[in-house]
Amino acid sequence: MKKIYTCFCTDIIHEGHKNIINEARKYGEVIIGVLCDYQMIRYNRFPAISFEERMGMVKELDGVSKVVVQNKIMYDDILEELRPDYVIHGDNWQSGPMEMIRRNVINNLKKYGGKLIEVPYTWNDSVKKIEDISREKLAMPEYRRKRLKQLLDICSIVKTIEAHNGLTGLIAEKTIVEDGEALDQFDAMWISSLCDSTVRGKPDIELVDMSSRIKTIDEVMDVTTKPIILDGDTGGLIEHFVYNVRTLERMGVSAIVIEDKVGPKKNSLFGTEVEQTQDSIQNFCRKIEAGKRSQRTEDFMIFARIESLILEKGMEDALMRARAYVEAGADGIMIHSRKKGPEEIFEFCDAFRKEDKETPIIVVPTTYCDTYESELAKHGINIVIYANQLTRSAFPAMEKTAEMILKNHRAREAEEQLISFKEIITLIDPI
Repeated sequence: MKKIYTCFCTDIIHEGHKNIINEARKYGEVIIGVLCDYQMIRYNRFPAISFEERMGMVKELDGVSKVVVQNKIMYDDILEELRPDYVIHGDNWQSGPMEMIRRNVINNLKKYGGKLIEVPYTWNDSVKKIEDISREKLAMPEYRRKRLKQLLDICSIVKTIEAHNGLTGLIAEKTIVEDGEALDQFDAMWISSLCDSTVRGKPDIELVDMSSRIKTIDEVMDVTTKPIILDGDTGGLIEHFVYNVRTLERMGVSAIVIEDKVGPKKNSLFGTEVEQTQDSIQNFCRKIEAGKRSQRTEDFMIFARIESLILEKGMEDALMRARAYVEAGADGIMIHSRKKGPEEIFEFCDAFRKEDKETPIIVVPTTYCDTYESELAKHGINIVIYANQLTRSAFPAMEKTAEMILKNHRAREAEEQLISFKEIITLIDPI
């Protein structure tokens, strides 16, 4: 009997999947691969149910003779192992990022004479409603809030990019690229104090209050599903911080980062060029402890940002503070640097990891932007935050467009660098 293979990367079965199975049964024995969680995250979206539940869901389907695990988005290994006579898939992968996977399947089937069967992709009101419900479930606070912890368990490094409004949230949510022989996308979003202030034309001195920042969070959450890490500046007064923690937790934010400074806030990358005062260890620990006591779930996280290297207080001061903050209940340590290279960050991480193998380390490689994520991961770093690149790229592009219109007294010359209306419409989903 001939073997036919298809891979499911879904957490809900609808008539499109059943149509694939029914068509496959015409050719022989149906084997279904279930894509592992890590590859689901890279290729599609975070699964709303566990891998074990997804396996069980597929095993219960009529007409399926065998269910296997597919550990890579590319089919090389699974086709070498199973050598099916046919691979079946919907025709929706003939363009876009998925086209690379299609090429991979065709090339692997050619090696031993296998064939590809493509069936019309099922898309109707019923399927759309099921997909919408599944996506909306991912956006719900109780699911979104815990997702950062889940990502830390699954990914070697959690890739995070700033979002400062709904549009940049959509970019963070939907951008998928070919990465060698795989697909890749961002895992989480960072709502930055600097960027939140800049888009409002305000200085980054905690002038934009938490109520305004909550509006930004709400705007981003309304159109996305990925977890959010909030830049909480100093966290403010302890009495205010505990209420903000509870508000953010209720909204579905996954984590807040607070820095161990006091007084009028100045951006850290000024370093010692401006007067900045580091909080005492004791007082900052009290803030962390108060925030953790105020939580109502285990999902929300408080990350402690250490400014010792920024303020040239030395490595031992940074490590001493890290130990104390973890002891006070911090769920992760962000270590910051304004050096052009990653050496002092790596020195901190290596020393910290000798003492603490588990606590997540977060970095923001703004000044040491030459450093690859793979290098960061080797030093025990768990989360990398690209904290301001979308904002910094938008400003020169908009300024250039404004200058071109002024110089040419029309908009034609600027058209070549503008996104098309079709692309805008595709980015923003209709209701």
